[in-house]
Amino acid sequence: MNTSALLALTGFALISIATPGPNNLMLMASGANFGYKRTVAHIFGISTGLMVMLLLTGMGIAQLFDKFPESYQVLKVLSVSYMLYLAYKIVIIADLSAGETATKPMSFLQAAAFQWVNPKTWAMGLTAISVYIPNTNFSSIVILAVVFGLVCIPSNLVWALLGQNIKRLLTNINRLRIFNYSMASLLLASLYPTLQL
Repeated sequence: MNTSALLALTGFALISIATPGPNNLMLMASGANFGYKRTVAHIFGISTGLMVMLLLTGMGIAQLFDKFPESYQVLKVLSVSYMLYLAYKIVIIADLSAGETATKPMSFLQAAAFQWVNPKTWAMGLTAISVYIPNTNFSSIVILAVVFGLVCIPSNLVWALLGQNIKRLLTNINRLRIFNYSMASLLLASLYPTLQL
C-alpha cells in the first residue's frame, strides 16, 4: 500500500470511527456513569475486536455471507437484539453517587465481541475492505486492520473523556436518568439504517 493510499485509508478510518455510532455512544455513557479509568477495558476491547473482525473479514469471512445470504438476516437479528439489551443496560444504571450500581462497565471481551454485531462496524469494515483492498492482499489487510485499530484508540479515549466530563453535570439522579435515557434512545436510533435493509 503506497503512502497516498495509506493517508486516504487513515482519513477514512478517522472519520468513520470518530463519528457518533453505537460504540461512541456507549463509551460516552460509560465515561459518564463509571468514569474514564473503569472504561479503559471497553476502549481497548473495541479496538482489538475491530482489528480481529477486519482481519477475518478481509481474509474471506465476507464471502461466507455471500454464499449463505440468510446469514445476513441472522446477523441483523443478533445486532438488533444485542443493541436492545445494551440500551436496557444503559437505562437501568442506578445512582452511582449513592454507591449503588445495577450494572458494571463493559469488559474487554464484551466490547471486542460487540464489534461482530455492531451494524456500523460491519458497514465501515466492508466499505474499507472493498475500497482499499481490492485484490485481497494479506499484507494490505493487516495494514488496514492496524490502521483502524490505532485510529480507534484516541477516538475512543475522547468519547470516554467526554462522558466523564459530562458527569459533572449529572449531579442528581434525575439528570443521570435523563442522560441515560437519552443515550439509550440514541443507541436505538442508530439501528435505523439496519432496519431499513
